[in-house]
Amino acid sequence: MAREKHKMKTEEQIKQEVIEKIKTVFDPELPVNIWELGLIYEVNVVPINNVQIIMTLTAPSCPAAQSLPHEVDQKIREIEGINDVFVEITWSPAWTKDLMSEEAKLELGFL
Repeated sequence: MAREKHKMKTEEQIKQEVIEKIKTVFDPELPVNIWELGLIYEVNVVPINNVQIIMTLTAPSCPAAQSLPHEVDQKIREIEGINDVFVEITWSPAWTKDLMSEEAKLELGFL
């Protein structure tokens, strides 16, 4: 039986897969994913295939404060080859609607 070569993913490929997974996570109160809402400040891939996410929420009292970071963590762990995931919540800088993509602003009627 021929042995298949295991192709290692680059950090950029992993980062793109992580972003695609993040785009499947939606704020429970809005019809827009958290990437388009601008809740993700940083996506870092560090050796060896560890992913660090720095994110915020729309407000400290956000009802999804517990569920969204956990959902982000779980979605990223579904990616083949991911070693570990660290999701950090930050309140600085504070989220504003200016962080939203044009698509999200259009969807929510801000344009």
